[in-house]
Amino acid sequence: MPRVMLEVKDLTTKYITRFKEDVYAVDHVSLKVEEGKTLGISGESGCGKSTLALSLMGYYFAPLHYTSGEIIIDGRNITGMDPDDVRKSILGTEISYIPQSAMNALNPTQKIIHFIEDVIQAHDPKATRKEIYELAKERFEILGLPAEVLQKYPVELSGGMKQRTVIATSVILSPKVLIADEPSSALDVTSQKMVIKMLKNLMEKGYIKSLIFITHELPLLYNVADDIMVMYAGQIVEKATAKEAVFDPLHPYSKGLMGSIIVPEKGLRDVKLTAIPGVPPNLKKPPAGCQFAERCKYVRPECKVISVDLRDVYGGRAYRCILSEKELRDAYLREAKKDAR
Repeated sequence: MPRVMLEVKDLTTKYITRFKEDVYAVDHVSLKVEEGKTLGISGESGCGKSTLALSLMGYYFAPLHYTSGEIIIDGRNITGMDPDDVRKSILGTEISYIPQSAMNALNPTQKIIHFIEDVIQAHDPKATRKEIYELAKERFEILGLPAEVLQKYPVELSGGMKQRTVIATSVILSPKVLIADEPSSALDVTSQKMVIKMLKNLMEKGYIKSLIFITHELPLLYNVADDIMVMYAGQIVEKATAKEAVFDPLHPYSKGLMGSIIVPEKGLRDVKLTAIPGVPPNLKKPPAGCQFAERCKYVRPECKVISVDLRDVYGGRAYRCILSEKELRDAYLREAKKDAR
């Protein structure tokens, strides 16, 4: 039986605004990531992807607050742990994070090696500078960075080198779970491929055990992830394999995401581009019923009243919609025939 590196049970977290309003950016999310596997998380900006990433580490800063649920890393429940214990014994070693805008995550006043020394000595005060240098040199060379980079300041590095430096620092302590939050954003296609190849290489060599790859580009995950979760308004609206999510999306929102992006993959390059109308709901005052109802072309009156949980289909696939699989597929087929005329 595959070893589960990360299991999340019914996790809910919220932001509390200065006006004491609750914004549930992660709403009853459950997931599993097995050893050697990559889970992709996709959705448009503001759907809760980055908040979920921060929440998974169990280390909360206001205005983000934990509400309910469990986070279990390799069998260890970190929910409710003291923040100092989480920082010392969980972050970096059990679970690590590549932030958005990773190129700006480095301290501009420190040489790279000093930044890495701070990271390692926070977990192992007895580590010597020589040991740290040798470990850092090994990781950097795997990512195609010469050892000389360790003696440079961030300003002396190119954007791509900064990106790889942050990745190397994030995996320096060989975390069991690595969360990569849009690591390929703001990069050209060639650099995106390089980043993806590096992350896969780190997993193959055992420096990370499992990976969560977050991006708003759903088609990109076909070349990265084993499984994909699609988020909308803080909720998971679909779970599927990468192939199913990209080539056969079931939830109307997933279908809309795929229809709004030019995809070079065979079988999708000739699909007619369509836009998803409207904007996501205001999570300060979320609507009753389905969160996607106001933007859905297949909406029914009951959708605006009844809120449904994820509906299991087969083989671990699930979606959140009041319509049955047959009803959705029939609607998509009618639409495809109409477009073909």
